[in-house]
Amino acid sequence: MRIAVAYDENEEVFQHFGHTEMFKIYEVENNEIVSSRILSSDGQGHSALAQLLENENIDRLVCGGIGGCAVSALGQAGIEIFAGISGNCDEAVKSLLAGTLTQTTSPNCGHHEHHHGEGEGHSCGHCH
Repeated sequence: MRIAVAYDENEEVFQHFGHTEMFKIYEVENNEIVSSRILSSDGQGHSALAQLLENENIDRLVCGGIGGCAVSALGQAGIEIFAGISGNCDEAVKSLLAGTLTQTTSPNCGHHEHHHGEGEGHSCGHCH
């Protein structure tokens, strides 16, 4: 099994899937982490990020906030989503493997209280 975690430079779960620049990819065998590596996403946008994870044969994704288009694209790729997660990436994966991480597939893009500048080209309501 391969698990991807939206990753930030502090080894925390990144909180906005559509802006994820890095994923930590975990190889899991017999419910144990056997290796991990960092994968750069080049900040490609929701649909491209879903395609990147599909190309990496990811089975499960752990992330913070995620919008409806990303949920749809990941679902079409057959990737299980664990969204709304915060904290240390390694601990989140250990919780997932222990069965104590809550699976959420609902869109939960909660950044709307932040004011995006004009021309940023992001809207949780539109697929990219």
